[in-house]
Amino acid sequence: MDQVVDAGLSAGVCEADLAALPLGELARSYPQALGLLRRLRLDYCCGGARTLREAAVERGLDPLQVRQQIEDLQPLASDAPQQPAELSDYIRRRFHDTHRAELPELARLAHKVERVHREHPRVPAGLGDLLERTLAELSEHMDKEENILFPMMQRVAPGMGLDAPIARMRAEHDDHAQLLAALRRLTDDGQAPADACNSWRALVAGVNKFGEDLVQHIHLENNVLFPAFEVSRRG
Repeated sequence: MDQVVDAGLSAGVCEADLAALPLGELARSYPQALGLLRRLRLDYCCGGARTLREAAVERGLDPLQVRQQIEDLQPLASDAPQQPAELSDYIRRRFHDTHRAELPELARLAHKVERVHREHPRVPAGLGDLLERTLAELSEHMDKEENILFPMMQRVAPGMGLDAPIARMRAEHDDHAQLLAALRRLTDDGQAPADACNSWRALVAGVNKFGEDLVQHIHLENNVLFPAFEVSRRG
């Protein structure tokens, strides 16, 4: 059943402190803000340790205005479970299976667009190869989670330290963030040309959707699932 997350401030966090929250904690407490954070390029996944104030200033944004935008958002219904065992299975079904199904077709479509429109000045040259590389690296990463890390989480109670394998997964998430940045560059920040054909438009839409999924995927692992099994991140 969907869980409705309160749009109000988290218990114990006063209004003046919202800009001081780490982005990862902010994303976890205010899931309705995820779209806003993505649009503002405030990285709550791999950059989740930075505060909202720090990240906003780095992007040339007014932290107080961003805070107000977040406070004005309405509650969001979420179907992601909170218990670690259920969450890891949800991640596998919702994101791992989806990436495996969608990326091969996106790579095929990218190669087609590159071939047919090779003379176009905005052709996404190299996008097909980059999507194939993304699939290869992401598949290896997901296999390690499904065959090693997630089963370990099933065998131990939350609070038990799995810092070493999780640190490796976090590092690979950083690599995935670099791949996403490259995908954005090759697709002109997710915008198809005005004269793009239907295949080109479908390709850009598919890459955008994959990017949204991967950001949410990494967020749920980095900021919700992993901390339950990391001794080093407990205050």
